[in-house]
Amino acid sequence: MPTSLEVERLLRGAALRVTRPRVAVLSAVYEHPHADTDQIFGAAREDLGEVSQQAVYDVLRTLTSAGLVRRIEPAGSVARYESRVGDNHHHVVCRSCGAIADVDCAVDETPCLTASDAHGFVIDEAEVIYWGLCPDCFTADASAATATATA
Repeated sequence: MPTSLEVERLLRGAALRVTRPRVAVLSAVYEHPHADTDQIFGAAREDLGEVSQQAVYDVLRTLTSAGLVRRIEPAGSVARYESRVGDNHHHVVCRSCGAIADVDCAVDETPCLTASDAHGFVIDEAEVIYWGLCPDCFTADASAATATATA
C-alpha cells in the first residue's frame, strides 16, 4: 500500500492535480481492493471528515480515465474499483457472498481467450470472470448439506 507521498507522485505522474479528495479516494482504493463506491466513500469520509458523494464519483471517474484505477462490474454487482492496473488479470467472484479476488491470466495459449471471429475488431484485452464459491461459503454450504443429509 503506497504512502500519501507515493499517492501524490502517482497523481502527478498521471498529470493530475494533487487534491485532498483525490489522495483520499486513491488511498481508499489501495486499502480496499474491489471496493464499491459506498465503501470508498466511507473510507474517504473517515480520512477527510467531509466529502460529498458526488466528489467521490467525480474522483473515481477521473482516476479511471487516467488509468490509475480500474473499474470492474461483475454481472449482478455494482461497480467495483481496484488499483491493480496495467495488466490483463481476471477475477473470481463468490456466488454466495460476492467476495472478489484477482486471478492472473493463464500462461501459454488459452483457446477460450482467442476470438474465433473478431468481426474486424482489434482485440487488446480479454475480460474473464470466474464464478463459484469462496472457501468460507463452500465450507458453510458443505456443512449445511451434511446436516440436512444426517437429519
